Amino acid sequence: MAATAEAVLHDGTVIPVSVHGDGPALLLPVRLAPHPPEEAETMRKWGGDPDLGRALVAGLSRSNRLIVADYEGHRMAQPAAKTLTPENLSADLLAIADAGGAGAFGYYGYSWLALAGLQLALRTDRLRALAMGGFPPRDGPYRSMLAVSRAAHAASTQPPDPSAVAVEEAEPGDWDSVSVQATEAQTRQFVTLYEGLEDFDDGAATLPPGLFRLAFAGSEDQIDYSPQWGGVRVSIGEPLARHRDALTAAGWDVQVLPGLDHLGAMHSSVVLPILTGWLRKIGWVRD
Repeated sequence: MAATAEAVLHDGTVIPVSVHGDGPALLLPVRLAPHPPEEAETMRKWGGDPDLGRALVAGLSRSNRLIVADYEGHRMAQPAAKTLTPENLSADLLAIADAGGAGAFGYYGYSWLALAGLQLALRTDRLRALAMGGFPPRDGPYRSMLAVSRAAHAASTQPPDPSAVAVEEAEPGDWDSVSVQATEAQTRQFVTLYEGLEDFDDGAATLPPGLFRLAFAGSEDQIDYSPQWGGVRVSIGEPLARHRDALTAAGWDVQVLPGLDHLGAMHSSVVLPILTGWLRKIGWVRD
């Protein structure tokens, strides 16, 4: 039976936190609630894994004390439109760790939640292990993501395009035909986040000594957005592969996963073996 708690975040909103298993603490910002059947089917159609959070918790709770909170879901329900800065994002993750009773802890996040882990590592001495999936720790696409976020925000403030279709009706990958279903506040918070990172130099960032660190991404993790979505390339796999040797020399374990794109490398069937093997390698598991 999982223990439950609540964390008060930087904006005063409250997020549920659950604790599973025993061993060294690992913070997982994942969703445990089942997706509605139609939503789950749409996620599968587009290459996603609707059972991701539950599968990770089931697998990792055998060796670790998991502190679990659906931070992305919370921020979509309770947007921090003007205050989701890197500093506040890090403070929120620390509040979740506190609610879970963790002193020292590890962290795994994927995509923008991997970025969150990197920002957290720069702001606390409590982090012992950082695993980043789907976002490179060197040459991260901060400015490209700012352009995409600004385009999404601009679209969210306009009347619906009559020619656009709902995501569940579109062909997988055809983002140009999809209507923006997020609200102005939901999209604005990511503009706030990426504006705060526009000049962030990840190559010059100094992580705490002794921090175990892992980065992985699919080799095909790259999206070229059309002008309506910012007209930029968001490249994840290529910079990770390009900087593999330098990152390894700096203490990172690096895995570039052949043939996988952003959603493919996020699946629990991919992530769980990577995390379990790495956590065992660094000794961040129950004896």
